[in-house]
Amino acid sequence: MHSLVIFGASGDLTSRKLIPALYNLFRKNRLPKFINVVGFSRTKMSSGDWRNKLAETTKQFANKSFSQDVWNQFAARIHYFAGDIEESESFGQLDSLLKTLEGEDEVHRLFYLSTAPVFYRSATEQLGKAGMSVDSPGHSCRIVIEKPFGTDLESAQNLNETVHRNFDESQIYRIDHYLGKETVNNILILRFANAIFEPIWNRNYIGNIQITANEEVMVGRRAGYYEKAGVLRDMFQNHLLQILTFAAMEPPARFDAKSVRDEKVKVLQSIRSMTADEVLQNSVCGQYRSYRDEAGVKTGSQTATYGALRLFIDNWRWNGVPIFLRSGKAMSCRTTQIVINFRQPPHKMFANDEVSTLPLPGNRLVLQLQPAEGIQVHFETKIPDTDMQMRSSELRFNFLDKFCGELPDSYERLLLDALNGDASLFARSDEVEAAWRIIDPIQKCWESSRIIDPEFYEQGSMGPAHADRWIESFGVRWFDLCPM
Repeated sequence: MHSLVIFGASGDLTSRKLIPALYNLFRKNRLPKFINVVGFSRTKMSSGDWRNKLAETTKQFANKSFSQDVWNQFAARIHYFAGDIEESESFGQLDSLLKTLEGEDEVHRLFYLSTAPVFYRSATEQLGKAGMSVDSPGHSCRIVIEKPFGTDLESAQNLNETVHRNFDESQIYRIDHYLGKETVNNILILRFANAIFEPIWNRNYIGNIQITANEEVMVGRRAGYYEKAGVLRDMFQNHLLQILTFAAMEPPARFDAKSVRDEKVKVLQSIRSMTADEVLQNSVCGQYRSYRDEAGVKTGSQTATYGALRLFIDNWRWNGVPIFLRSGKAMSCRTTQIVINFRQPPHKMFANDEVSTLPLPGNRLVLQLQPAEGIQVHFETKIPDTDMQMRSSELRFNFLDKFCGELPDSYERLLLDALNGDASLFARSDEVEAAWRIIDPIQKCWESSRIIDPEFYEQGSMGPAHADRWIESFGVRWFDLCPM
């Protein structure tokens, strides 16, 4: 018997993501045969009321696959418990409810913290006090913790210490929904299952790597959170560095949680630290022009809504290869992509008519992670009926065209892995802390008096104009590809 308890059950994440993902897994017969889903929240309502509320949101967010008959079968497994996450009595009552629902000799419980981070400490401590965090013969417990996992290195270490007082590291699943995306997982297949890519995935053939995660949306109702976070904490410390580890890691000895996460941590530990002067040279920060007009934003706010970094990985494979990361709000399009720019051939045999101080781009591999999931290979070809004039051409692969239908939501994969005890796609404590060690000095420099005001950029643009001049100063251009 499996029990999934969702703390913060009345929140948007539960109704818009978690329950629709669980419904889709149920529809595909991928959930454990015997499972109960229990929502925990302070809001007073019955299980029936919660099921009716969830039915409406699931119709909207379950990838157009909603069936009332299937939902009715799934809803029979959904229960609701009104409790206070800071009161021990509520957890004793929750434990009694779970035991009544389970009624089996072998029980696997998964606790999902879909709450505000301020409640992480209370939830883990109360679970520990109630004796609900200890594995025993025939009884296992795991806990899923949503980001943000801390706001800097010190807070992340403190939170790790708190959680470890009640749960062993093997029981803790720190979730980043980007790692559940099919296209992110495909990075490992592309690299380690294809002999045409594996031998050239190193400093000898790759000139630079660019990782972009742009969003069209503005901050809007999230201004209260965003004022405290900014783009570095919101996107770089987790999503972008996670993607970077997949693109740069060494092949693990085997595909299991420990081996994969060991290699990811090695990448983060190899990223070169920067002094304040080096941060100023190797970063750009910007703010979309109307950000300070958003409700909840402080007058004269210096919070960055756009960031770009140049990093180096000091190891044998990547020595000297610049890694460019960037992310912004209110951009011209929503896209997450990895661009592998290969080096130029060693000898130029053909003329270049382009007037530019920058070299022609070499071959390029583009991994579109969202929303137009796919792979593109860019290469040079001769223009017909010319005297050996060239232009860039491309081969395209699109996931939806090839595999038909919609790709599963990232939470489907991650929830299923957590239920099955596979931690491969979840962050380990040393991984989280290594990422904060990279971001903390940059954030502190941006917040210090040494940094100039974030450069304004227009909504619907590709970010600050200085970001283009900045990357070109290193002899590189951004590759911008808005999905069709």
